[in-house]
Amino acid sequence: MQLINDQGTRFVSRLWEVDPSGERESRVVARSVQGDCAPAFAADGTLLFLSGRENTDYAAERSDSQGMGLWALPARGEARQIAHHPGGISAFAVAQDARTVAYTADLLPGAVHTEAYAELRRERESAMVNAVLYEAATTCAFGAGPGPDEPHTFVLHADGAPVNAGSQGLAGTGDMAASPDGSLVAYTRAATAHAPDTNVVVVADAATGVERHTFSRPGQQYYRLAFTADGSALLCQRQREETHDTEWRVTLVAFDLASGEETDLLPGFDNWPWPGRVVPSPIRGDATLWFTGDERGHCPIFRRDADGTITRLTASGAYGSLCVSPDGTTLYALRSTIDSPPRVVRLDTISADQQPSFLRAPGVLAPLPGTLAEVHVEADDGFPLRAWLALPEGASAERPAPLIIAPHGGPQTSWGAWTWLWNPWPFAARGYAVLLPDPALSTGYGQRMQERGRGQYGGQPYRDLIALTDAALARDDLDATRTGLVGWSYGGYLANRAATLTDRFKAIVTHAGMWNLEVFQNDTDMHAYFRKIFGDPRTQRERYEANSPHFHAAKVTTPTMIVHGGKDRRVPMGQALGLHSDLLRLGTPVSFLHFPDEGHGIGAPNHIRLMYETVLNFLDHHVLGQEWRRPGLL
Repeated sequence: MQLINDQGTRFVSRLWEVDPSGERESRVVARSVQGDCAPAFAADGTLLFLSGRENTDYAAERSDSQGMGLWALPARGEARQIAHHPGGISAFAVAQDARTVAYTADLLPGAVHTEAYAELRRERESAMVNAVLYEAATTCAFGAGPGPDEPHTFVLHADGAPVNAGSQGLAGTGDMAASPDGSLVAYTRAATAHAPDTNVVVVADAATGVERHTFSRPGQQYYRLAFTADGSALLCQRQREETHDTEWRVTLVAFDLASGEETDLLPGFDNWPWPGRVVPSPIRGDATLWFTGDERGHCPIFRRDADGTITRLTASGAYGSLCVSPDGTTLYALRSTIDSPPRVVRLDTISADQQPSFLRAPGVLAPLPGTLAEVHVEADDGFPLRAWLALPEGASAERPAPLIIAPHGGPQTSWGAWTWLWNPWPFAARGYAVLLPDPALSTGYGQRMQERGRGQYGGQPYRDLIALTDAALARDDLDATRTGLVGWSYGGYLANRAATLTDRFKAIVTHAGMWNLEVFQNDTDMHAYFRKIFGDPRTQRERYEANSPHFHAAKVTTPTMIVHGGKDRRVPMGQALGLHSDLLRLGTPVSFLHFPDEGHGIGAPNHIRLMYETVLNFLDHHVLGQEWRRPGLL
């Protein structure tokens, strides 16, 4: 659980124990000023976690870690650090039945072991050098810096020094799994510039680090690894990302470690088994597994039986962080909805469409300032569309509420779970209704939803957004004369696109949205991915000219607020600067809320508050006609 620090400037993670029976109140089991996170139980019941706390065991080896270490908290006694690494440990995985732990930590080029890496770090710090020499692509993991440190997989044994099991690649994300008996470790090696749409699954000997198996398929990427209980197979997601000619597709696969055969576990499942990790049965010989997947504004839990039968276990809510009890009879998870933050729940592993039991845990909010409804309409191509609608208190035919439309990011995602950034309820507290549409390219509506939006970011998704807006405004408790459009990431792009196609909205807020797709595909940290979809702008101009808003900047007349982080590598700052300069040059009312130290999202709680205050004051001014109120801190 995350709390806000005393200064209100950052979140601090705490570890809580929740009674699985739901009878006792929860309690804090680990806390530090730096924060404790990523808990997992070792085979003997010891709680392992990552923490930046200082190691107070003066008999232990001193470390210049300057980051997270791996800590162990027994059932009785104090936590102690069991692994550290210069620069810190970013992720770890435990063996179900052994004392083996795998973890991710960095090495610099030229450093073959931890001691050499520590020395290189000290030399660079002493020389005050942070330069990076790229001899390959600069692609980096989301939110992380692009090198020069490269993630590696290490294996920690109870009776020896950590074993380096190999590099995860410059864009490695710490995606690992340890076999139940601790003899194997699996991890993903990130795609390279030579094959940007293909990664590699590596299975290595945990004792020596020597590769035993590698699995890869051109045009496919594998994520979120998990061993079966008997260690005979490796389960994971397989993703084929969108290209110029094919839509995005996701499934679950199993690698047989004896034969090397890859099997699609969900050949007839129309939705996607993401974003969570598959959970295999903990019982040896039992092929049952559980997974989550978006479905029409929810993210249910599904069970797959050994014969391939799929059963939906929950009918409503968005579930994540699944774990199964050692006897395989009970599931625990976090459940959230658009109108409820994550709560700890318990379910049985068998019953279809069940309601969960809520366990005693912190984080329950006071009543929200409104209610939640749904909007349904048929798209111009006949596809059934839906959206969530947050209604403020008091909205009625006599007092219709102004409407804010908020398309989601992605675009391969959907509205279904609670979010702290671009949450609808601060808007509802000011009296706005908020429409949360799922247009073409949204997840949870079958593969057809991807097909109808492929290659046209600003085409079918925009038409779907307008269709849902019109359907919502047919309600007598909404005011069609007072509307605004706000969006983040891909939603920010749709806001920019809408600004060039219609003047129906009184105000537009675009946060981290693309403006010039030609420039964007070259500058983003996912340049290879976007070029696959849109093509080379020098020879394949059609999609750029059809979808890039900057070509139609002169058509923008709606007052616009731009929000952007100075450290955004996904949608670089140049997109905001280009939009801002274009609108200034053309005389369109525009303002720019810049957060120099934020990335693609906004993470600091004080910045989130300031963003809501500024955006809501901007909307009050242009949508409601109130006097502009500049926030005091600005």
